[in-house]
Amino acid sequence: MVETINFKSEGLKLVGNLYYPDNYKKGETYPTIVVSGSWTTVKEQMAGLYAERFAKQGFVTLAFDFRNYGESEGEPRFWENPGMKVEDIKNALTYLETLPEVDNAKIGSFAVCAGSMYTLMAAAEDNRIKAVATAASWLQDAEAVKLFYGGAEGVNEKIAAARKAKEAFAKDGVVEYIETISTSNPDAAMYGPYDYYLNPERGGIKEWSKDKFAVMSWEDWLTLDPMPFADKLNAATLMIHSHGCVLPQYTKNFFEKIATDDKQLEWVETELDSPMQQFNFYDQEAEVSLAVELATQWFKAKL
Repeated sequence: MVETINFKSEGLKLVGNLYYPDNYKKGETYPTIVVSGSWTTVKEQMAGLYAERFAKQGFVTLAFDFRNYGESEGEPRFWENPGMKVEDIKNALTYLETLPEVDNAKIGSFAVCAGSMYTLMAAAEDNRIKAVATAASWLQDAEAVKLFYGGAEGVNEKIAAARKAKEAFAKDGVVEYIETISTSNPDAAMYGPYDYYLNPERGGIKEWSKDKFAVMSWEDWLTLDPMPFADKLNAATLMIHSHGCVLPQYTKNFFEKIATDDKQLEWVETELDSPMQQFNFYDQEAEVSLAVELATQWFKAKL
């Protein structure tokens, strides 16, 4: 059973899908998981897939559109703002606490790729999240972003463009956009043959925008550093990763610095080169089933 819901985050209406377990009975409470997908994505992509799978394991789950995306409110549209996304996760917790079917003492969070940054940061700041699991986490710092965005020069150019775009929006209300994904335009937010985002049978769905990424996002994205949040994280934490996923050393580094001893790093053996297995964790049966199995065991033990 799936129910479309909405809740407020800093005055804006966010829309989500609430998934119920097959054995759901009104009047009973259930452990609950907030699920987040990668950057720029909507609830119908990897977040919804994992939320549905976890619901089949006995959890109430929530996948929602962050502000500026999908069916949720927020302007400018398609502005990837990590700070706002962290707050949206916290406000999702506040909403869940109002539901009679949610056991408020047993709320966890699961995330894929960049959603892992937002989720880990939220969990480090909000002890209502009792357990966390991540798969194929994208974790970065100022050095990491240089590897993907043209070195120091490329990063600085994008940050400068973002600041200029913010000024234009503040002055005239004009939003500058670039493509979200392209195989031919190196200025797109994601440049490469990434089938997940290009294939309508996978993540290239109608609810997601492949041609609108707000240029102002670059400053917020490229200056984000979640690494210092590790030593503030006390929630039971499981991280699932591999050398075939993105930035494997960053996941190892973050894991080592997590404050709690109640943590586990599951390293998946693969022959795939980085970052190709990253995309498999978005929707491919082998990786999704593995992540759901490991995270389900984790949440059932910790929540």
